[in-house]
Amino acid sequence: MTLKKALVIIPTYNEKDNIVGIIDKVFQLKKTFNILVVDDNSPDGTSKIVNNLKEKYPQRLFILNRPEKEGLGKAYIDGFKWALQHNYDYIFEMDADFSHPPEKLVDLLETLEQNKADISVGSRYLKGRINVVNWDLKRILLSYFASIYVRLITGIPVKDTTAGFVGYKKEVLQSFDFDKIDFVGYAFQIEMKYKAWKKGYKIKEIPIIFTDRIQGKSKMHGGIISEAIWGVLKLRFSKIN
Repeated sequence: MTLKKALVIIPTYNEKDNIVGIIDKVFQLKKTFNILVVDDNSPDGTSKIVNNLKEKYPQRLFILNRPEKEGLGKAYIDGFKWALQHNYDYIFEMDADFSHPPEKLVDLLETLEQNKADISVGSRYLKGRINVVNWDLKRILLSYFASIYVRLITGIPVKDTTAGFVGYKKEVLQSFDFDKIDFVGYAFQIEMKYKAWKKGYKIKEIPIIFTDRIQGKSKMHGGIISEAIWGVLKLRFSKIN
């Protein structure tokens, strides 16, 4: 039996303070994951740090250098295409800043391996709880009620629709026409889940504790939030690709 391969895609822009720690942590897990760092030409030298680490982790650590910052969605799409070209069976999204607990990758992978779902989601909002650390009340409420809004508009049975800690079976990603993905910010995460659900793929959420970044600067801004609010309405009435 051929051993199935798992890849963690980590998009970066100015993550020199976090990147070594997050890579080391993933490679210490009991399950075997490779890592693809997708760097958007970080001026702080993130890509140089990753290239130096490749000597420590040959055949497990890879980097995809993009010429400029185009948004999270574009970075992940390039990462997805790379993963499919290199025959990975399970593909994961994860932030570089430790907001997503790396040890939970094991649970996300086992959910896919045991065929409990086609997509596994690290969720902040299961069973009526809000598992977020170091966010102010305004941001917590914005994120929580945004997920409620998405469910009301689309009907998708996912509590944390904006979650960015996600695992996919390769068949899910192969079903997408990436040229027809519209959004680049948090709405990208909603769009991927919604379109996969409409295609009939099963999504299962795994509880996590989300901890806001300690090192580096947050990438959230008003334009991202606006895209998510209006993007959901567009999604609801769009043709699924």
